[in-house]
Amino acid sequence: MGLAELESPLLSSGLIVAVAALGLVVIHLLTKRFFHILRSAEHLHEERRQQLVTLVGILRWGGDVLIVGAALLMLLSAFDINISPLLAGAGVAGLALSLGAQTLIQDLIGGFLILVENQYAVGDSIQVGDVAGTVERLTLRATYVRDINGHLHIIPNGEVRVVSNRTKDWSRALVEVGVAYEEDLDRVLRVLRETAAAFAQEPDFGPQLLEPPQVVGPVSLGDWAITVRVMVKTQPGKQWEIARQLQKRILATCEREGITLPYPRQEVWVRGLGQS
Repeated sequence: MGLAELESPLLSSGLIVAVAALGLVVIHLLTKRFFHILRSAEHLHEERRQQLVTLVGILRWGGDVLIVGAALLMLLSAFDINISPLLAGAGVAGLALSLGAQTLIQDLIGGFLILVENQYAVGDSIQVGDVAGTVERLTLRATYVRDINGHLHIIPNGEVRVVSNRTKDWSRALVEVGVAYEEDLDRVLRVLRETAAAFAQEPDFGPQLLEPPQVVGPVSLGDWAITVRVMVKTQPGKQWEIARQLQKRILATCEREGITLPYPRQEVWVRGLGQS
């Protein structure tokens, strides 16, 4: 091959390398700018910030691989190297890899969608199937959930079909009170509303409430009690502590006001043989 014949491929190769380098520079500049925006955004939670940083890093890596791969193929083609066998081999290898790592690919795609849609983050309380607990770690492959017993459950992201996020945006504390049928229901509702309103004014717990408490009832008529429900909209993750504290206030109020809170019991009558 003479010098004249090499001139055209060399020029084409130089242009391909320049365009590829320019593309890589643009991608890295854009991601660097996006990282700066994420770090300076004050309204973002730290967990969401880390999720977005991870996503941007993955997209940057994918863009780099795509540009470099396309540039290599174009360079081979510029020197009249037949790339059809390479493409065919890559296709066969990709098919074999996709079949062998089908579960892994499914998990990675599921993790990517979880991050993009912000379904949950580290620190959220979620339930996936029969597993409920706090998210301790989230990767592209799996979600690590610690339950109330301290057990760590590792859930592949591909198996996350239906997830319940109990600390997303806001939560709700529910307290159900069983009242005896002999009690004046209107008086019970009034006392509970006053108790809930006073609880909302407490400096330790009032700021954690997003709305005034609601008292509704009766919600059910049981075998031994009328059920009244107290509902409180709270900040995410605060519903359990609010429910515990509100139950303590309601119990003390009912004892002070003489409101009977019944419970199931059995009475046994013993009759002697000589009694009729």
